[in-house]
Amino acid sequence: MDRGEIEAVVRRELPRIAPEADIEALDAGGDVREELDIDSMDLLRFVTALDAQLGVSGPESDYRRITTVRGCTDHVAEKLGRRGA
Repeated sequence: MDRGEIEAVVRRELPRIAPEADIEALDAGGDVREELDIDSMDLLRFVTALDAQLGVSGPESDYRRITTVRGCTDHVAEKLGRRGA
């Protein structure tokens, strides 16, 4: 799975926790918690959805890396790369 496909999954899952948000206009480097006004429970639901879609779970300490679309994409790409190695 390439970075574009990963980002597409990330952007497809975000509206489930913030349905009113304009996900296409979301800054890839911006903190989604602030831009979408989501709380820690919403972030957990997002992480759980990504795990279900992509099979990449990680420790809670990794959550700080996935607070941006770009960071989330990087994190998933790294996890998928390690698993395939």
